[in-house]
Amino acid sequence: MMISIRKRAIVRASALIAGAILPIGAIAQTDLASAAEIRGQVAAMLADMKPGQGFAWRPLLRDGQRVVAIEIWKKPGRPAVHPAEAEYAVVLEGAGTLVSGGTLVAPVTRRADLVEGDRIQGGTTRPLRPGDVLLLPAGVPHEFGITGDRLVLLGTKLAVN
Repeated sequence: MMISIRKRAIVRASALIAGAILPIGAIAQTDLASAAEIRGQVAAMLADMKPGQGFAWRPLLRDGQRVVAIEIWKKPGRPAVHPAEAEYAVVLEGAGTLVSGGTLVAPVTRRADLVEGDRIQGGTTRPLRPGDVLLLPAGVPHEFGITGDRLVLLGTKLAVN
């Protein structure tokens, strides 16, 4: 899969939004992961996924607790809310849906930064395709669906104070 110049600019923008960040296994700080590095990480993650595994997450760039990560969804995720973090993501490949807004039904706090529920009532459903960019404000219920064989996102959580 070739990443276009437009997508490369989006990838660079998302890396810069996260601040000065450190790639896994790197010694020096950097603020950029090349398109080739991203393609390589996605391929490695797909190769590492077990049969039936629905989700994989791997940090790509890091600065302390700030992380830019690749997410691969092969099965729909659970509806979730991040109470104190906005979520920014770029769709790298695949196809899916985003349900956002509304009310999280039967919420259960899994961690301080994650509340999951059974479903979202009254949310808005939109299609996701490569090149799409999404920004979910902190506290907004959301859920990713899969309409192809997978949905690959490059995303980060942005703490709100």
